[in-house]
Amino acid sequence: MIGVSSSRGFWAPVARILAFLMVFLGLMSASQAQSQGTAPTAEPAKVQQLIELLDDPEVRQWLATKQPATPAGTTPAATTPADAAPASGLAARWTAELRRHMTGITNAFPRVGPEIDAARTSLSGAMENHGTAPILKGFFFILLIGYGAEYLLRYLLRQTLSSAQLTGPARSMLVKVLPLLVFAIATTTVLAVAGWPSRLEETIAPLLVAWIGARLLITIASAVLSGGPVDATDPAGRTGYLSLTTEDARFWYRSSVGIICAAAAIWGIGDAMRALSISADVRNLIAAVLGLVVLALAIVTVLRRPVGVTTRSRRVVGNILMVAFLVLLWLLWVADMRVLFWIGLYIIGLPLLLRFTSAFAKTMLDTSADDDMRVMRNVLIERGARLVIIALAAGWLALVFRVNASMMIQDDAVNRIFRGVLAGVVILLTADLVWQLTKSLISLRVKHAAVETTDPAERARNTRLLTLMPILRNFLAAFILVVAVLMVLSGLGVQIGPLIAGAGVFGVAIGFGSQTLVKDVISGIFYMTDDAFRIGEYIQSGSYKGTVESFSIRSVKLRHHRGPVFTVPFGSLGAVQNMSRDWVIDKFMINVSYDADIAKVKKVVKGIGAALLEDPELGPMISETVKMKGVETFGDYGITLSFAMTTKPGHQTQIRRRAQAMIKEAFDKNGISFASPTVQVAGDEQHTAAAAATRDAIAKKNAAAALGEGAPPE
Repeated sequence: MIGVSSSRGFWAPVARILAFLMVFLGLMSASQAQSQGTAPTAEPAKVQQLIELLDDPEVRQWLATKQPATPAGTTPAATTPADAAPASGLAARWTAELRRHMTGITNAFPRVGPEIDAARTSLSGAMENHGTAPILKGFFFILLIGYGAEYLLRYLLRQTLSSAQLTGPARSMLVKVLPLLVFAIATTTVLAVAGWPSRLEETIAPLLVAWIGARLLITIASAVLSGGPVDATDPAGRTGYLSLTTEDARFWYRSSVGIICAAAAIWGIGDAMRALSISADVRNLIAAVLGLVVLALAIVTVLRRPVGVTTRSRRVVGNILMVAFLVLLWLLWVADMRVLFWIGLYIIGLPLLLRFTSAFAKTMLDTSADDDMRVMRNVLIERGARLVIIALAAGWLALVFRVNASMMIQDDAVNRIFRGVLAGVVILLTADLVWQLTKSLISLRVKHAAVETTDPAERARNTRLLTLMPILRNFLAAFILVVAVLMVLSGLGVQIGPLIAGAGVFGVAIGFGSQTLVKDVISGIFYMTDDAFRIGEYIQSGSYKGTVESFSIRSVKLRHHRGPVFTVPFGSLGAVQNMSRDWVIDKFMINVSYDADIAKVKKVVKGIGAALLEDPELGPMISETVKMKGVETFGDYGITLSFAMTTKPGHQTQIRRRAQAMIKEAFDKNGISFASPTVQVAGDEQHTAAAAATRDAIAKKNAAAALGEGAPPE
């Protein structure tokens, strides 16, 4: 752990905050001493408010629009560049506003002392019974109460946790976050119940909020840099959410503490000056000077940051680019271009924050999730955290744009595009979250459907899910993408009504131009609706037959039993023979000699059927065992007997082969002979001639049969 609770780590932010407060209060004291020597007359508070309103750009622009037109025939009075008519172009207006802002900051140098003195005098007058430094005394009194409550809670937690033996994230949460929460509650309560004037409360409140916010951010930085899983296999000793070594984490913690404290001081002092009715130009000047402190800390952090193995030239170039970027951010801050400033700040901070969020979310995921609720929770944690962070960043940027940039950009198109881009980012991330939820749930259904089961109804349902779910997933992906794009275009001000109508007309034209494609798609929809076949089933359609492997939107892939794969468009399938549904009746013929006992054959086959049912491997596949149906025909050399059995689809060949082998063995044991061509030869010449004629007839018959089989089709 980084030394957050050590005395050095704790007092470092305290010292930095106090230093900034001392600078601020020193300026106030110096101005007061100057006022005591010159004894200027303090301006009333209403005069200060009037001056601040006149400095407001919106008020000045409104007053400029209300100026009376110059009468005809008269010469207009000479105007200064500041009083000139507003420029018509966006760049010109922006430049004019920037020039006015920088001129106001430059002219604010001599007004810093008098305005701070007037604010201090006004506040001291309201605090006649509280001494000459009400802000400092009130602030330290609130801090004393808050730290007293915090240290009391820390003492009680140490006593309680030592006996409870609480470890892990729960102990860290109690030790770090709970005391800070108590400090915030205690200080805000004291500020609320204290009987101070409203202006003093409005001045102290921003300083107190800045103090609490700085401590909260420091606690978060400590948790980010020092917490997380430990990787014992890393040779460099990197651990935590950001994979940093102990020294690197300590360096980034110290740097982040300094930058957080300086930024909090700028924010708190700026709001305190606003509560004291100090003009905007003076506030901007002081904020720019204090921003130099943050810039210096950031530059020192960049130059001294730990880096991996790299060349000196690349490190120097990288440092130059980073320092230039930081200086650019400070210039944007001074120029009051807050939108561009925050965009630049997001470029630095958002990737790091998203990286931490992703690493932290992975520690909370259940990788073995196999039910809907846990899968949805995983997706919401992983994708939802990213959505929330970017949505909050976009919302804050929109708020800054409305408050700050609207004074410099009075173009409705630019405003609409900027807001549309921010809304589009949130819409696309929301669409990504919806798609990830949908895809995860469909993948989970496919995974469950792929599990083997013995229940025929469940097996049929699973094969249907395996067939339809991939098609549904592709359809939903296209639907979500189209809806998200249309919403983004609508947010950007694009009229999507004509787009939809044009897409319909274009779709009709494509339909007429590609009738075969449309036929394939529509035929596939009807095949799926009729449940004609599913993945894993063996079908035959015309000259195509094989096992269904997969679908697309327009075709089906069939794997032939010899290996080839047929890709058949749905429109070319026609009538489909499904050979894998419910049951299969398999028939075969056996020829026995004329002297065979038919009743004995039937009895023998009945025993074979019983033996097949008792077979542990083949028995479950048989619905009706093999039986002799009877005499089929009388042939030239024997009797043809018919046999039949009912099996589950796909197993009939295996069972038939086994049954025929058992019949052969049983016939041999029971003296039943199979039919075969025989020729009887007598002793006299007449019978010999008859036998020869018979042989010749058989030879001619076989030759004719062979000739007929080899002839080409007509």
